[in-house]
Amino acid sequence: MVKKIAVIGAGINGISCAVQLQQKFKGAVEVVVISEEFSPNTTGDGSAGLWGPYLMGNTPNDKVYKWSKSMHDFLKEIWLSDKAGEAGVCLLPAIRVTLQDGNIWENVVYGCKPLTQKQLDSLNEGRVNKFTRGHFFTTFTSEPLKFIPFLTKMFLENGGKFIKRRIQNLNEFSTFCDYDIIVNCTGLGSKVICGDNTMQAIRGQVSRVKANWIYCAFLDEADEGNYIIPNTESVVLGGTHQINDFNTSVYKEDSEFIHKGCRDVLPGLKNVPTLFQWVGLRPGRPQVRLEPEVFLTEKLLSIIMDMEGVG
Repeated sequence: MVKKIAVIGAGINGISCAVQLQQKFKGAVEVVVISEEFSPNTTGDGSAGLWGPYLMGNTPNDKVYKWSKSMHDFLKEIWLSDKAGEAGVCLLPAIRVTLQDGNIWENVVYGCKPLTQKQLDSLNEGRVNKFTRGHFFTTFTSEPLKFIPFLTKMFLENGGKFIKRRIQNLNEFSTFCDYDIIVNCTGLGSKVICGDNTMQAIRGQVSRVKANWIYCAFLDEADEGNYIIPNTESVVLGGTHQINDFNTSVYKEDSEFIHKGCRDVLPGLKNVPTLFQWVGLRPGRPQVRLEPEVFLTEKLLSIIMDMEGVG
């Protein structure tokens, strides 16, 4: 019988998993989150929080759809509650344009409609690489600066516990049997903790500006595209996805690329004040790994060997 679960990592993935586990077991299981860093010092804290699958590699479409819809439903539940403001969950109209075909989540978001050729032509004025497809839709944002503290509060109120500890290898858990299940949510840390050499950093740089008159997101999903994503107190301008770049310092050339590209889309951004710039390292992998693995601790192995008459 499962009695105690450890979630490693306190970013948006870890804290979300911990809350979901509490809800599934409804107080029958103790859930502990173990992490070296906590909000506001996680990668997720700097993101814009717009719902949508991104940089999923060759993860099967059916899995991407299932996981993405589950998160969309979770955000909908919060948005319909009296906790939406505290959680930073908002409905936001968005325009997504791309140079390629393909979209597996059109029936998940609200009011998804393809852009007309006339609308695409308007967006393509002055562009060398023309957008070939675009959609208008409405979806959720879960602003991390509010959403992660909201989930943290929910986790603690439901009896959750935090342990500040750096885990360098899953074998550290082999010396004790305190946890029946270990959930690894360390993101890029899995490169060391699990010895997963397919993990790679995907460097993302953004700027936060003061532009409260923007109420619609714009997403250019070309390789060198920009995005504009409003939050409640600021607007996030992006962005980059530089593979295997571990530098968390702000690059001047990236700042220029971000601001110029976003101003080309929305000229009114020219004179808005920049609040701050930020760099985070997304966890990248050829495909998402979500699978169970049997892990025998030394104590459990000793019990099994005794039962087998070994040793």
